[in-house]
Amino acid sequence: MGELVKYIAMNLVDKPEEVKVVEKEGDHATIIELSVAPDDMGKVIGKQGRIAKAIRTVVKAASIRENKKYIVEIV
Repeated sequence: MGELVKYIAMNLVDKPEEVKVVEKEGDHATIIELSVAPDDMGKVIGKQGRIAKAIRTVVKAASIRENKKYIVEIV
């Protein structure tokens, strides 16, 4: 699932080489931490968080196939 988030983020930002995705296993869910260059932060979050919400929605839809819960955090 981290590869999906990385793919989406790399296509949104100006500096795709600075996109980093870290997956951490939790008790009830897997946390996906997305970090980008400071200049690209606004592009990943979007106006009023719309892009970030869309990324989370795509991950949630894809996670249903795996029967796992994923949480996307933008660091």
